[in-house]
Amino acid sequence: MGSVEEPAIVDEIAAVREKLHRYNHEYYVMDMPSVSDAEYDRLMRLLQTLEAEHPTLVTADSPTQRVGGQPLAGFDKVTHAAPLLSLGNAFSANELRAFDSRVRSNVDAAELEYVVELKIDGLAVNLIYEAGRLRRAATRGDGLIGEDVTANVKTIRSIPLVLQPELQAVPDYFEVRGEVLMLKADFAALNARQEAEGQKAFANPRNAAAGSLRQLDSRITARRRLHFFAYGI
Repeated sequence: MGSVEEPAIVDEIAAVREKLHRYNHEYYVMDMPSVSDAEYDRLMRLLQTLEAEHPTLVTADSPTQRVGGQPLAGFDKVTHAAPLLSLGNAFSANELRAFDSRVRSNVDAAELEYVVELKIDGLAVNLIYEAGRLRRAATRGDGLIGEDVTANVKTIRSIPLVLQPELQAVPDYFEVRGEVLMLKADFAALNARQEAEGQKAFANPRNAAAGSLRQLDSRITARRRLHFFAYGI
């Protein structure tokens, strides 16, 4: 392809990527797809072809990069900007009352209200977005230092690689904290596949999610259906 046509190729690839990012958001985040699976697949094949013909134009946040790359030798350590704390436990009514007393002693309010929600049992992850693009993902670790699992997190379809600024103003830098989990149906299917292949079955969905996210080979992570639930920003 001649250099005169290069800007046109750059624009075409950017336009296809933008559409795919938007369709991913509609399908995996909003649960409101606006195009058919066939149209999505057509655009993905087009992008794969264009990037194969112009490898210098492949970017880390391209939708084609969700499939996983070459295995890592190990995970790099990441220091969290703010501690990524874990939840406390209460195993009795007395422990719950003690928790309430501690809260009341530290809050200047006559009345307190609690919000109660189900605990999602997965693996805590911190996402960093810069200029609307996913730059890094790290596990909780010990709360201060975690592991860089960006390559694996990119395979999770419910985590956007590029945010949609037309939906909401996007800060230049922010962090999203949440839980990577595996649904029970996906856990059952994974264990059935493990046993069929003569591999060891996972004990529970949490172990399966944690083991899948911490694979050195992100292609293995990509083959397992992981989800992300955000709870803080």
